[in-house]
Order: sequence, then structure tokens, then C-alpha cells
Amino acid sequence: MTDFAGPAETGPGATGSGVTGPGVTGSGVTGPGVTGSRVAGAGRAGEAAGWPPPAPGAAPLARMIRAEAGLELRFLLRNGEQLLLTLIIPVLLLLAFGHEPLVAIRGSRIDFVVPGILALAVLSTAFTSQAISTGFERRYGVLKRLGATPLSRGGLIGAKTLTVLAVEVLQVVIISALGAALGWRPHTSAAGVAFAVALLLAGTAAFSGLALLLAGTLRAEATLAAANLIYLVMLGIGGVLFPLARFPAGIRPELRLLPAGALADGLRATLAHGGGLPGLDLLVLLAWAVAAIAIAARTFRWE
Repeated sequence: MTDFAGPAETGPGATGSGVTGPGVTGSGVTGPGVTGSRVAGAGRAGEAAGWPPPAPGAAPLARMIRAEAGLELRFLLRNGEQLLLTLIIPVLLLLAFGHEPLVAIRGSRIDFVVPGILALAVLSTAFTSQAISTGFERRYGVLKRLGATPLSRGGLIGAKTLTVLAVEVLQVVIISALGAALGWRPHTSAAGVAFAVALLLAGTAAFSGLALLLAGTLRAEATLAAANLIYLVMLGIGGVLFPLARFPAGIRPELRLLPAGALADGLRATLAHGGGLPGLDLLVLLAWAVAAIAIAARTFRWE
């Protein structure tokens, strides 16, 4: 008999062109550890086809903030309770206080009410709505999952603030249009409008920082109670619907140091009286914003 050792030989370590088995190096070979031309050339073929090389890592912070803000905005617009707080209540209060003499006001009633309702819109959206929604996101573990992503505390605060600004643009358009239908004519210039925008931005930052400070440190139920209580207190003593001149002279300076009082008075000074930049009101809002955001960024807990 003649021994045959042709190219069809099989077994570990075999090197024939048609051989199979572990460790084989033939050109048409399959199996674990194979280093044939098909496997070795796969990476080079991908590069030649124009595929990008793998680049693991987090997306840029600005892109993460935009993505999270878009998600937050979609959730808010689908939530009927949040829409009630941010849109329907301010509109109803504008209709009630702008049309009926529920409170004695010197001068034009509508000129007093519309800036106050704009301040109320910022309070309801940037503070109350945001505090409650974020508090329950912590409770249900949404923020815990976000904490496992590359999104930082500062990035989350930035995304939520960007969402609030988008909603406030809608609020300002609706309230201004309704106020104009009720006879509101702002007594201001282009510079006054710019001053009003600066006040709105500073107020948004201040109330957003306060909202996240509450939601990031208290339980969801405590956040719900505290946010609603502060909302009602600001309605009563914050100069939003009731003139601060109606309060005792001894406490008026302290009331003007509240963010709601500073925002409402500053908006009236620019939109109703045609004044210049209300520097003290803007300074008060900026001080609240810096302090609240700084503390919230350091103390915010994901769960």
C-alpha cells in the first residue's frame, strides 16, 4: 500500500490549502484563531471602502445638552398637567385681572397686569413645573439612569434651562398677543425690549437654579409641596398680581429682593413706564441665579 499525505489532510496545526481546524493558516481556512487573508484583510477592506475608524467616547457637551433638551421639551408638551400650569393658568389670570377690577391699581390696569403675568409665566415654567417634574424623575429612577451616561450635572441643568427657554418663548407670544387684544400697548423702545429680554433670561436662570436645588435634594413629595407653596407665596407677596405699594412700607425693600418681585417690577419699569435698564432688579436676579445654580450643581443628587 502507498501512504498518501495530500492537501486534504485534517487535524490541528495542518497547513494545507483546504484544511480546517484550530490554528490553521491556509488561505481558505475557517475556525478559531484563523489568520487567513480573508480575516486579516477585513480591516483594510473597511478602510478602503471609506468606513470611519471606531472612535469610542462621549459626544461633545453641546450636542448632549441639545439632545436632552429636545427630549425634555417633547415630554413637557405631552403632559397635560404641565401645560395647565405653564399656559392655561397664566392666560386665565390675565383674563381675570386684566378685565375685572379685582385689585385697585393706579394707572392703567392692563399695563400693570401684563408684565406681572409675564413674570408669572417664568415662575410657573422655570420653577414650579421644572421642580415637580425633576423631583419625580429622581423618584422613578430616570435621573439615576442619566447619571450613568456622560451627561454631567452641569449639562443636565443646561438642558433643562434650554427647555424652559423654549417654552417661555411660546408663553411670551401668547400672553403678549392676548394682552394686545385686551388693549395693552407697551410704552417702551427697542432698548426697553432688550432690557425686558435680559430680565426674563436672568429670571429664568434664577428660578431654574432654585427649582433644581429643591428637586435635587428633597424627596419628590416634599418637592411637590414646597414648589406649590412657594408658587402661591410668590403670587401673594411677589408683586406679580398685587402692587407692592399695598404692603407695609417696612417690608417693601425685602419684598423687592425676592426674585419674583424683582422680575415683575423690572418688567413694569421697562414695558409700562418706558424706563431705562432697571439695574437693581437685574442685579437681584443675577445674584439669585449665580447662588442657586452654583449650589444646585454641587448638591444635586441623581437618586
